[in-house]
Amino acid sequence: MELRRRTALARFKNSSSREGASKNVVSRRDLFYVNEDGTLKRVLVPLLLPEKCYDQIFVQWDLLHVPCLKILLSKALGLGIVAGSLLVKLPQVFKILGAKSAEGLSLQSVMLELVALTGTMVYSITNNFPFSSWGEALFLMLQTITIAFLVLHYRGQTVKGVAFLACYALVLLVLLSPLTPQAVVTLLQASNMPSVVVGRLLQAATNYRNGHTGQLSAITVFLLFGGSLARIFTSIQETGDPLMAGTFVVSSLCNGLIAAQVLFYWNAKAPQKKKKQ
Repeated sequence: MELRRRTALARFKNSSSREGASKNVVSRRDLFYVNEDGTLKRVLVPLLLPEKCYDQIFVQWDLLHVPCLKILLSKALGLGIVAGSLLVKLPQVFKILGAKSAEGLSLQSVMLELVALTGTMVYSITNNFPFSSWGEALFLMLQTITIAFLVLHYRGQTVKGVAFLACYALVLLVLLSPLTPQAVVTLLQASNMPSVVVGRLLQAATNYRNGHTGQLSAITVFLLFGGSLARIFTSIQETGDPLMAGTFVVSSLCNGLIAAQVLFYWNAKAPQKKKKQ
């Protein structure tokens, strides 16, 4: 590799010293050998591609190398989901704050979703999965716990909400500590499927009973649905863990149900509460 880099550099210097456009031609491969340790490689390796795939695509110009293209697509999707997760539930938070009400949101559903996100995050950290394969769980967890607190707050249970935040932080520290056996972490991840299903069904039942979706944010619902669909591919590609992939399949089905309800109840509004005379 070092010899090829020096040869390419020599070609580049020789060609640049010659006159005439026809004599200043350097192959694309030579240019990449010259800039092999340059900006492009620092950006792509190892963030989006392993070094072998970088060489395969950008040095050997094998642009249709399917295994490397899968890795590139998976990494790009994963990082896109992680970046998007920073904003996914903010519309829901702002909608609650703007209305000063959490009407239409099922607290039980929010709590079960928090359990599922916590399980995914802890399981991924303990198994040393790439951050691009689970990073959104961290940001969604922070936003979900905020929503849970706001639901309690607008129900007049602020003290209970503060106590909940403190207890959750303590439980999370214990789960991430060496004190927690791996079997317990795996069991927590396995419980994600029933947690997701029950949580989404509770929210769906609340929507059906109310005849509207209340303060449920359509933007958040559709982003969660799209993100869970993309995660099926990235979890298979990056972790190869059937438990992770299965969780996202179930999550996609359940998120799809809520998204369908949002569309069905699109024009339905919560009845105005009569003011006391």
